Amino acid sequence: MDAQLVAFTLFAAGMVAMPGADFAVVVRNSLASRRAGVASAVGVAGGLLVHTALAVAGVAAVLAAVAALFRALQLIGAAYVLYLAYRALRSAARPREAAPEAPVVRGGALREGFLTNALNPKASITFLSVLPQFVPAGSPAMPRTLLLASIVVAFALLWFPVVALLVDRLGTWLRRPRTARAIEAATGAALGALGLVLLVEPLLA
Repeated sequence: MDAQLVAFTLFAAGMVAMPGADFAVVVRNSLASRRAGVASAVGVAGGLLVHTALAVAGVAAVLAAVAALFRALQLIGAAYVLYLAYRALRSAARPREAAPEAPVVRGGALREGFLTNALNPKASITFLSVLPQFVPAGSPAMPRTLLLASIVVAFALLWFPVVALLVDRLGTWLRRPRTARAIEAATGAALGALGLVLLVEPLLA
């Protein structure tokens, strides 16, 4: 048995399932519709595919070496997450009698999921630092790294659609005005906190 592969599989499962901006965006869009939620999930997986491809290609090493570029991408990612937080909080603050916010269209949901993940340069750095730890000494690096990257993307393609479908399954309760507004507020607060951390960290570095 390949102990390193088993260990990485467990690590990848925990990393993908850990709640964060990706999870929040998938849940929020799933409240609009099942298609929007699944599209967001596929978008998140697409973002992870970008990060793993960058790590495999070694491009992420450039981000680690060029501090100004890394910080610029952090600021862009923070701005986008804060924008999503603003949208969620604005939706939560709408009066109950007001018309609900227009459902997220399929393409928009896919784009949101992708950008939320892809604009986080820390993911590339994480992959760049973690993947080599699970390449056995003396083994060809490229095939092994591609396998590890594929495992991460596969978990994302399994986990986030499951989250979207579960939210949709509970949709009748979750879409009640008070419940939906509470979820929007919690999502907005979570995204806002994550965005502020991403925004402040490069400024203090």
